[in-house]
Amino acid sequence: MAVYTDVTDEALYAFLCPYNLGAVLSFKGIAEGVENSNYLLHCERGYFILTLYEKRVNPADLPFFLGLMQHLAAKGLTCPLPVKRPDGGALGELAGRPAALVTFLDGVSTRKPEAHHCLETGRALARLHLAGQGFDLRRDNALALRNWRPLFEQSREKADTVAPGLAGEIARELDALERDWPQDLPRGIIHADLFPDNVFFIGKNLSGLIDFYFACEDALAYDLAICLNAWCFEPDGAFNATKGRALLHGYQSVRPLSDGERAALPVLSRGAAMRFLLTRLYDWLNVPPGALVRPKNPLDYLSRLRFHGAIAAASEYGLDA
Repeated sequence: MAVYTDVTDEALYAFLCPYNLGAVLSFKGIAEGVENSNYLLHCERGYFILTLYEKRVNPADLPFFLGLMQHLAAKGLTCPLPVKRPDGGALGELAGRPAALVTFLDGVSTRKPEAHHCLETGRALARLHLAGQGFDLRRDNALALRNWRPLFEQSREKADTVAPGLAGEIARELDALERDWPQDLPRGIIHADLFPDNVFFIGKNLSGLIDFYFACEDALAYDLAICLNAWCFEPDGAFNATKGRALLHGYQSVRPLSDGERAALPVLSRGAAMRFLLTRLYDWLNVPPGALVRPKNPLDYLSRLRFHGAIAAASEYGLDA
């Protein structure tokens, strides 16, 4: 989450009027994250998240995102629900951006994931994958393998200003990933961005998942690879095998991996590291002037990319035989 677009009081009140939420008691921006503009809204009828969808989001995808949250909630997954106006609509426009309100979830994200957080997150991810079955809308992954090289070309010229030799290393890694990327793995709806700031806990219990605005159809095990990257590395860049084992055990306790998924996990993890390296590199080089956002260091994912390149089998992540 982040804040790129400012909202005036007058525009906010005009947007909220049809929702009948009562008086606005507080309204403040949420600075974390890198994608859309998000605000915490407190009205007489409760707390809500107001999201303004920025330029990276295709407005045509918004019915998919909002419909998916409704579908998952109906299947028993705890996630935000779109708030509808009396006319049945959930989408509007605010400050020149498509905008929507969703319900507020109780809980807090963890800044220092431990093994028990990883275990619960693995279980929740598998439940999400099962709950996504039967959702009748489709969305391709806009940040899949085929999109990585064009994304890299937008940053290639300046990449070496971030780290010497970075452009050449990325180009070589892309060659390898395009050659080795697995095919015919089980597919379905994936979250595609299940980082610690998108998982809420109350005490040690997972209380909900948020931020479905990268959700799409792709290989289910790729989503697990994203989580390995997001949850199981320490601040110094070292992989924590205890956390990896917990995440994978939690996932498999709900949805066991196929033999093909197990074999593909190292290259999927390498690809997930590449995906976040490239988007963070682009954001690092293209922060909008005046944005209330802290770009994340892309080099964190360069070290993870190198780590995965040395992994020969999924057992090295802690996956049980």
